[in-house]
Amino acid sequence: MRSFTEIEQNRLAKLERLRERGEHPFPHRAERSHSISMATQYFSELSSDKDNNGENSIEMTLCGRLRSVRTMGKLAFAHIEDVSGRIQLLIRSDAIGKDRLKQFEADFDLGDFVQATGKLMETRTGEVTLDVSNFRMLAKSISPLPAAKEVDEEGDRKVYSAFDNVEARYRERYADLAVNPHVREIFRIRSGTISALRYFLDKRDFLEVETPVLQPIYGGAAARPFSTHHNQLHQDLFLRISFELYLKRLLVGGFERVYEIGRDFRNEGVSLTHNPEFTQLEFYWAYSDYEDVMMLTEQMVAFVAGEVCDDTLVSYQGHKLDFQPPWRRISLREALIEYSEIDYVNSSDDQLVSHCKSREIQIPSKATRGKLIEMLFSKCVEPHLIQPTFVYDYPRDISPLAKSKENDPNTVERFEVFVGGLELCNAFTELNDPIDQEQRFVDMGRDHNQESGEAHPLDLDYLKAMSYGMPPNGGFGMGIDRLVMLLTDQASIREVILFPHLRPKE
Repeated sequence: MRSFTEIEQNRLAKLERLRERGEHPFPHRAERSHSISMATQYFSELSSDKDNNGENSIEMTLCGRLRSVRTMGKLAFAHIEDVSGRIQLLIRSDAIGKDRLKQFEADFDLGDFVQATGKLMETRTGEVTLDVSNFRMLAKSISPLPAAKEVDEEGDRKVYSAFDNVEARYRERYADLAVNPHVREIFRIRSGTISALRYFLDKRDFLEVETPVLQPIYGGAAARPFSTHHNQLHQDLFLRISFELYLKRLLVGGFERVYEIGRDFRNEGVSLTHNPEFTQLEFYWAYSDYEDVMMLTEQMVAFVAGEVCDDTLVSYQGHKLDFQPPWRRISLREALIEYSEIDYVNSSDDQLVSHCKSREIQIPSKATRGKLIEMLFSKCVEPHLIQPTFVYDYPRDISPLAKSKENDPNTVERFEVFVGGLELCNAFTELNDPIDQEQRFVDMGRDHNQESGEAHPLDLDYLKAMSYGMPPNGGFGMGIDRLVMLLTDQASIREVILFPHLRPKE
């Protein structure tokens, strides 16, 4: 059994008093007739009727969490809040009795869920209020919620978050959501973002599908997987790191436009932009290429921004991001030349190593030429890409699933989008030659540093699927968490994940 603080013990005593009076502190059912927003809207419509003057208000029952209490002798004012809004309660001794008012004052605490019945009225200050004729407890709050801080700074009243410790907010997200409306708004926007993405793709005849989370062979990205074991089948399995190889199998099977929104898992470090468990959108589009996908990408993200932010101009970390198409397009080579004066086409591997060392970039063992270029790009270019930007044409050796350019076998038709200094999405003209694909897998397994865990395993079943014939196609992957970061002006991915992964509490 956990130990209780003095405040919690005091609330437990109140809970027992409720039981002694025959009041269940956790009744089986609530009896709500209206949400708070419905109630206030009803009263507004009633008041706007000139012949009615706000009279003849019907009796209604509201439910919510108790947010404030102010006692004034023979009456008490309180506020309750539900998901739709907040409303004031007026509790009068001449309406409910002196003893009942004393019981409310003595045994009801901030954070309790209560049910109140009465008629709506308007106070002298113009606040819509429920004149309470009856009330009861719905759920007693044993632990007090963190309280927001109100500070008077040079005559200005400022309200600060109810949590001083950011990590405590993540560990107790339930309390964070309960006391911080702006946090709830982030997750409403997140939900709206996913709904808008689905709507956009569904309207363009993409079929939403589901692929395995537990996979015998992981693939579709360069990342270390989480592993597990199936006892009944005596089989080692992996949590997926990508949907890609299964979605492209569906193109072989005859579907032409497929997408999936779901969770991926990568056994990697955490940072402001990385979480081991994250949400991704991937789609694959037969008879398209990476240029077609570029156009669809900018249209899709602009649509989502318009839906959830009511504008394609979005504030992010002091910048005004403009998602209205067309977005800037620049090749990887041109970007490195522009921001670092490094032309990798005319640089030897030794020169690329020297460029990395001069910029204090840690070089892993057996780093390929493409990896050196990628690290230089990440260091020298990414932080400067604030407005939505397509960076295209990448080295072949870091893009094992992308099709090479017709006139340049060492470069593939791949793009990434960068916004606000973040990588947002990744896309290819997908490789559909099974012979070339098999050789890419072999080359990557040979050249990659095995200790990094990023070698792409040889998936024979995927190669078999490709051998039946895969149509030319464009593929796309985007981290939804990062998109929500941009749309809600959050610098940390933990702010947009309801329950982010954290270190064990010491």
